[in-house]
Amino acid sequence: MTEPQAGPTADQLALTGERTVPGIPAENYWFRRHEVAYEFILRRCASNTVLEAGSGEGYGAAMLAREAASVTCVDYDAQAVEHTRRSYPELTVHRGNLIDLPIDDASIDTVVNFQVIEHLWDQSEFVRECHRVLRTDGELLMSTPNRITFSPGRDTPLNPFHTRELSASELTGLLTEDGFEVTDMLGVFHGARLRELDAKWGGSIIDAQIERALAGEPWPDDLVADVAGVSVADFDILSVSDAGTDIDASLDLLAVAVRRPSAAP
Repeated sequence: MTEPQAGPTADQLALTGERTVPGIPAENYWFRRHEVAYEFILRRCASNTVLEAGSGEGYGAAMLAREAASVTCVDYDAQAVEHTRRSYPELTVHRGNLIDLPIDDASIDTVVNFQVIEHLWDQSEFVRECHRVLRTDGELLMSTPNRITFSPGRDTPLNPFHTRELSASELTGLLTEDGFEVTDMLGVFHGARLRELDAKWGGSIIDAQIERALAGEPWPDDLVADVAGVSVADFDILSVSDAGTDIDASLDLLAVAVRRPSAAP
């Protein structure tokens, strides 16, 4: 039997439960599940002025910087900000509140907000801030756990760090009420290999990890190996417009929304 969690190395940002970080084998499933969304939007960000609002460890912004004209990060956590500045010097990093972004009006082509909205108390005010900083027809790309599958059958989130989780229809409503048109709603799903691992681990490799973590049990070696071996290629991102896609069955939601000039900022 192998303990699943090693402590962070000197150049790693510590896990808090609010974010995922690269380089920790037992965290690899969640890291890759986040990373696949960044990989999916790389081309959309090409040559754009990008803001990542809620940048966490900074790995996603650094991925986007390979294609974007520039990437600016804003995060409230001082430790995360200092880590990002130290680890990814190609990024411009500000410490700030997401409902009061330290960014000029109409100065951004693309706002990226991945796995953050569910942590915010004032979600509408944040969306209005995204509207303010985006140029007309600029894009807001937002991902969040799908409430229906992440906290099934509950009105309150299972994750204690989440304030309000959203379904696809609720996310669409939030964005359209505050000045955006949702042009696509996508979902993250397990691909073929992860579905095989789900079957191997009694129906869900996610539950296999969570149940042992909550019980304080060591992980069997093959679970450690299976989790550490997950890659972005093991996930599928499908649009609600794709034939046969049940967006309510997705693991995470990924909304593509365009800033419309007629709405109040």
